[in-house]
Amino acid sequence: MKISILCFSLTGYETSQRLIQALQGRGHEVLLAGKSKYIPDSIEESHTKWTGKQFRDADAIIFVGACGIAVRSIAPFVKSKKTDPAVLAVDECGNYVISLLSGHLGGANELAVLVADMLGATPVVTTATDLHRRFAVDLFAKKNHCEIKSLKAAKELTAALLAGERIGFYSEFGWDGELPAGLLECDREGWQNVIEDSTELLQEKKPRIGVAVSIHGDCRPFPVTVQVIPKIVSLGMGCKKGKDAETIERVARRCLSDNGILKEALSNLTSIDLKKEEPGLLSLAEKWNLPFETWTEEELKQAKGSFTASDFVKNITGVDNVCERSAVLASGQGTKITEKYAADGVTVALAVRDWRICFE
Repeated sequence: MKISILCFSLTGYETSQRLIQALQGRGHEVLLAGKSKYIPDSIEESHTKWTGKQFRDADAIIFVGACGIAVRSIAPFVKSKKTDPAVLAVDECGNYVISLLSGHLGGANELAVLVADMLGATPVVTTATDLHRRFAVDLFAKKNHCEIKSLKAAKELTAALLAGERIGFYSEFGWDGELPAGLLECDREGWQNVIEDSTELLQEKKPRIGVAVSIHGDCRPFPVTVQVIPKIVSLGMGCKKGKDAETIERVARRCLSDNGILKEALSNLTSIDLKKEEPGLLSLAEKWNLPFETWTEEELKQAKGSFTASDFVKNITGVDNVCERSAVLASGQGTKITEKYAADGVTVALAVRDWRICFE
């Protein structure tokens, strides 16, 4: 984790030094800056300008000083839970550690507890779900490396949970651990069977709001559904040499759409090593923010399963199929979602890796 620290006094500087040693001992990359004439190598720029740079570059920012300074410093740069770094405020004596921003998705709450332990301080966390020890869908998504489709729906779910409303839970995948309190296991249509009386008669109930862990866009079991999307789908592709980026993206989107797979579920883009410098594929990987992985002919032959063979592809590449085999390999010998999808000189296939939810 890349952490930036800004202090405003000699006492704060001493507290920061203690913190740096402890954080670096845990493997974190730490940058320390001071804003005071009494601190060695004090920064000349304003604390607001310094903060703007850290919002772009750091995973977390820790202000060692008054909470008000921290609030004024970050105010111009706060944008979204999905992108804002974690922000903490620590008093200069190191007695209290306050989680100010991005408590769950940014990891500020967890970091506040860690920093407090390092300093022998008291962590201050004000997030309602933490205070009431309730399920937090954003924290659940972060810990399971998933993405939330709608933060607005997630906010409504949290409010409903805190108000005591029944919350549904459906998943296309299995899980380890116990379903958190307040969540009711439901089927893909949002229905739950519950025992109504001593005669053990079953009656179906459907919660108004719930969570659906799925890679499919049409998976909306509840009237208000918070879609939690695991990034576990590999996008295998092949194309004619020099194929334009627009066509490659259009065919990839069409394949996802035709199979109902959410783009947010993609974890990587993959192909044969002959295509490692293919401009259209590189462009798609950059635009969709996906790592681009390539495989040799021999590696592709190690993919497990049955594949759509092509003599033409074999004559060019040495292997009978590129998109399906590369998708399976990139998903850790996972399961094909699609057969080869071909259009306009581009081939696409999707595979999903084996994955389970973890409830701590």
